[in-house]
Amino acid sequence: MTDAERDVASRRLKASFVALVAVSGGLIALQAGGSPVIIAAGVASGLVLGWALLWFILRWWAEFLPNPDTGDRRDR
Repeated sequence: MTDAERDVASRRLKASFVALVAVSGGLIALQAGGSPVIIAAGVASGLVLGWALLWFILRWWAEFLPNPDTGDRRDR
């Protein structure tokens, strides 16, 4: 797998994660019997929440990756 293919796969995985959280918000609103406006708000809220969760997970995960300068973990 080339670096370009890895970057594309990474972007798709991130977008899929955010979309999954967004669709989940819409489905919860639908299950609760919300109007189309409420369902759209659930999807929009899910997009924001999905992006925030992705940001948090990526920042947390970066702590365990080796530091390119020293090879040590970043938390040291």
